[in-house]
Amino acid sequence: MRTLVIGGTQFIGRHVVEALVQRGDEVTLFHRGKTNPDLFPEVTHIFGDRNDELQGLGAGTWDATIDTCAYYPRQVRRLADALGGRGGTYVYISSVSAYAGPFQPGYAEDTPLASLDDPTVEQVTDLTYGGLKVLCEQEAVACFTSAPVLVVRPTYVVGPFDPTERFTWWVERVAEGGTMVVPGPRDNPFQVIDVRDLASFLVTLTRSQASETFHTVGPSQPITFEEFLATLRETISGEATFQWADPALLREYGVKDSAFPLWGGDDPAERYVAAASPAKAIAAGLVLRPLSDTIEATLAYARAHAERSRPSSVWGLSGDQARALRARIEAHE
Repeated sequence: MRTLVIGGTQFIGRHVVEALVQRGDEVTLFHRGKTNPDLFPEVTHIFGDRNDELQGLGAGTWDATIDTCAYYPRQVRRLADALGGRGGTYVYISSVSAYAGPFQPGYAEDTPLASLDDPTVEQVTDLTYGGLKVLCEQEAVACFTSAPVLVVRPTYVVGPFDPTERFTWWVERVAEGGTMVVPGPRDNPFQVIDVRDLASFLVTLTRSQASETFHTVGPSQPITFEEFLATLRETISGEATFQWADPALLREYGVKDSAFPLWGGDDPAERYVAAASPAKAIAAGLVLRPLSDTIEATLAYARAHAERSRPSSVWGLSGDQARALRARIEAHE
């Protein structure tokens, strides 16, 4: 197959390209040439900016296009205009943040979607991200009319080369050992998707002949945040000890939700956002590896790239917060 990837050199796209090359596709990357420009010398590179430099896509025909980096509907529309019906099956990566909530355990792809009071907004925040993804999905359906449109809504995407470092932070922190204050509720649902599993599924969808929407979440059987931390410790064979803190206690000590990446918090309306059903995607070919595999691969990546830039310095507790919380928790045990 001839496959066009928009992006393709950082995280999700990087793994997508690896999967496509392994399958034997004729791959073209469209990107700015700013992030890892030397990756994949064996494929065709077209340089440009999807916002205003799409001339390089004026020629060529592809069987499928995988879009890893559209955040605003105009980006989808301009890509469709530039391709002029030559892009084949369009696969768009959205997010489970596209749903409006409140959420029910095992919610499916027909759950009501989020909306924006101002659909012209072009600032990605916690409040606008989901609504913007919905607008991009709708724009894709409206603009890519000559071939199937497939929408993929992942939860947190994790694994090697993740620039957000959210999952990596937990892996490295547990590997350090010692006593950790961790946030309750213990039984909060927990879901992630290994980037390699997501990439393989995206490649599978390029052969689709029907327009569909899929969740990509795992593990296939729901687990809790406590089980996630236990799996981390068991897989890493670490000596970490967990001290559980009620969210109200954390707030009392000035700890923000953002101190713990991937934590679901204690808002009842958001409790089950990490409890989506992957059944439809699994039936369509999504294969989910064990969480322990993802942990091992992430730790190996982190250790092999110990000098990498980390955006995670804002995570975790300050020394004073940690000491005060541990004393308070131990006094009530």
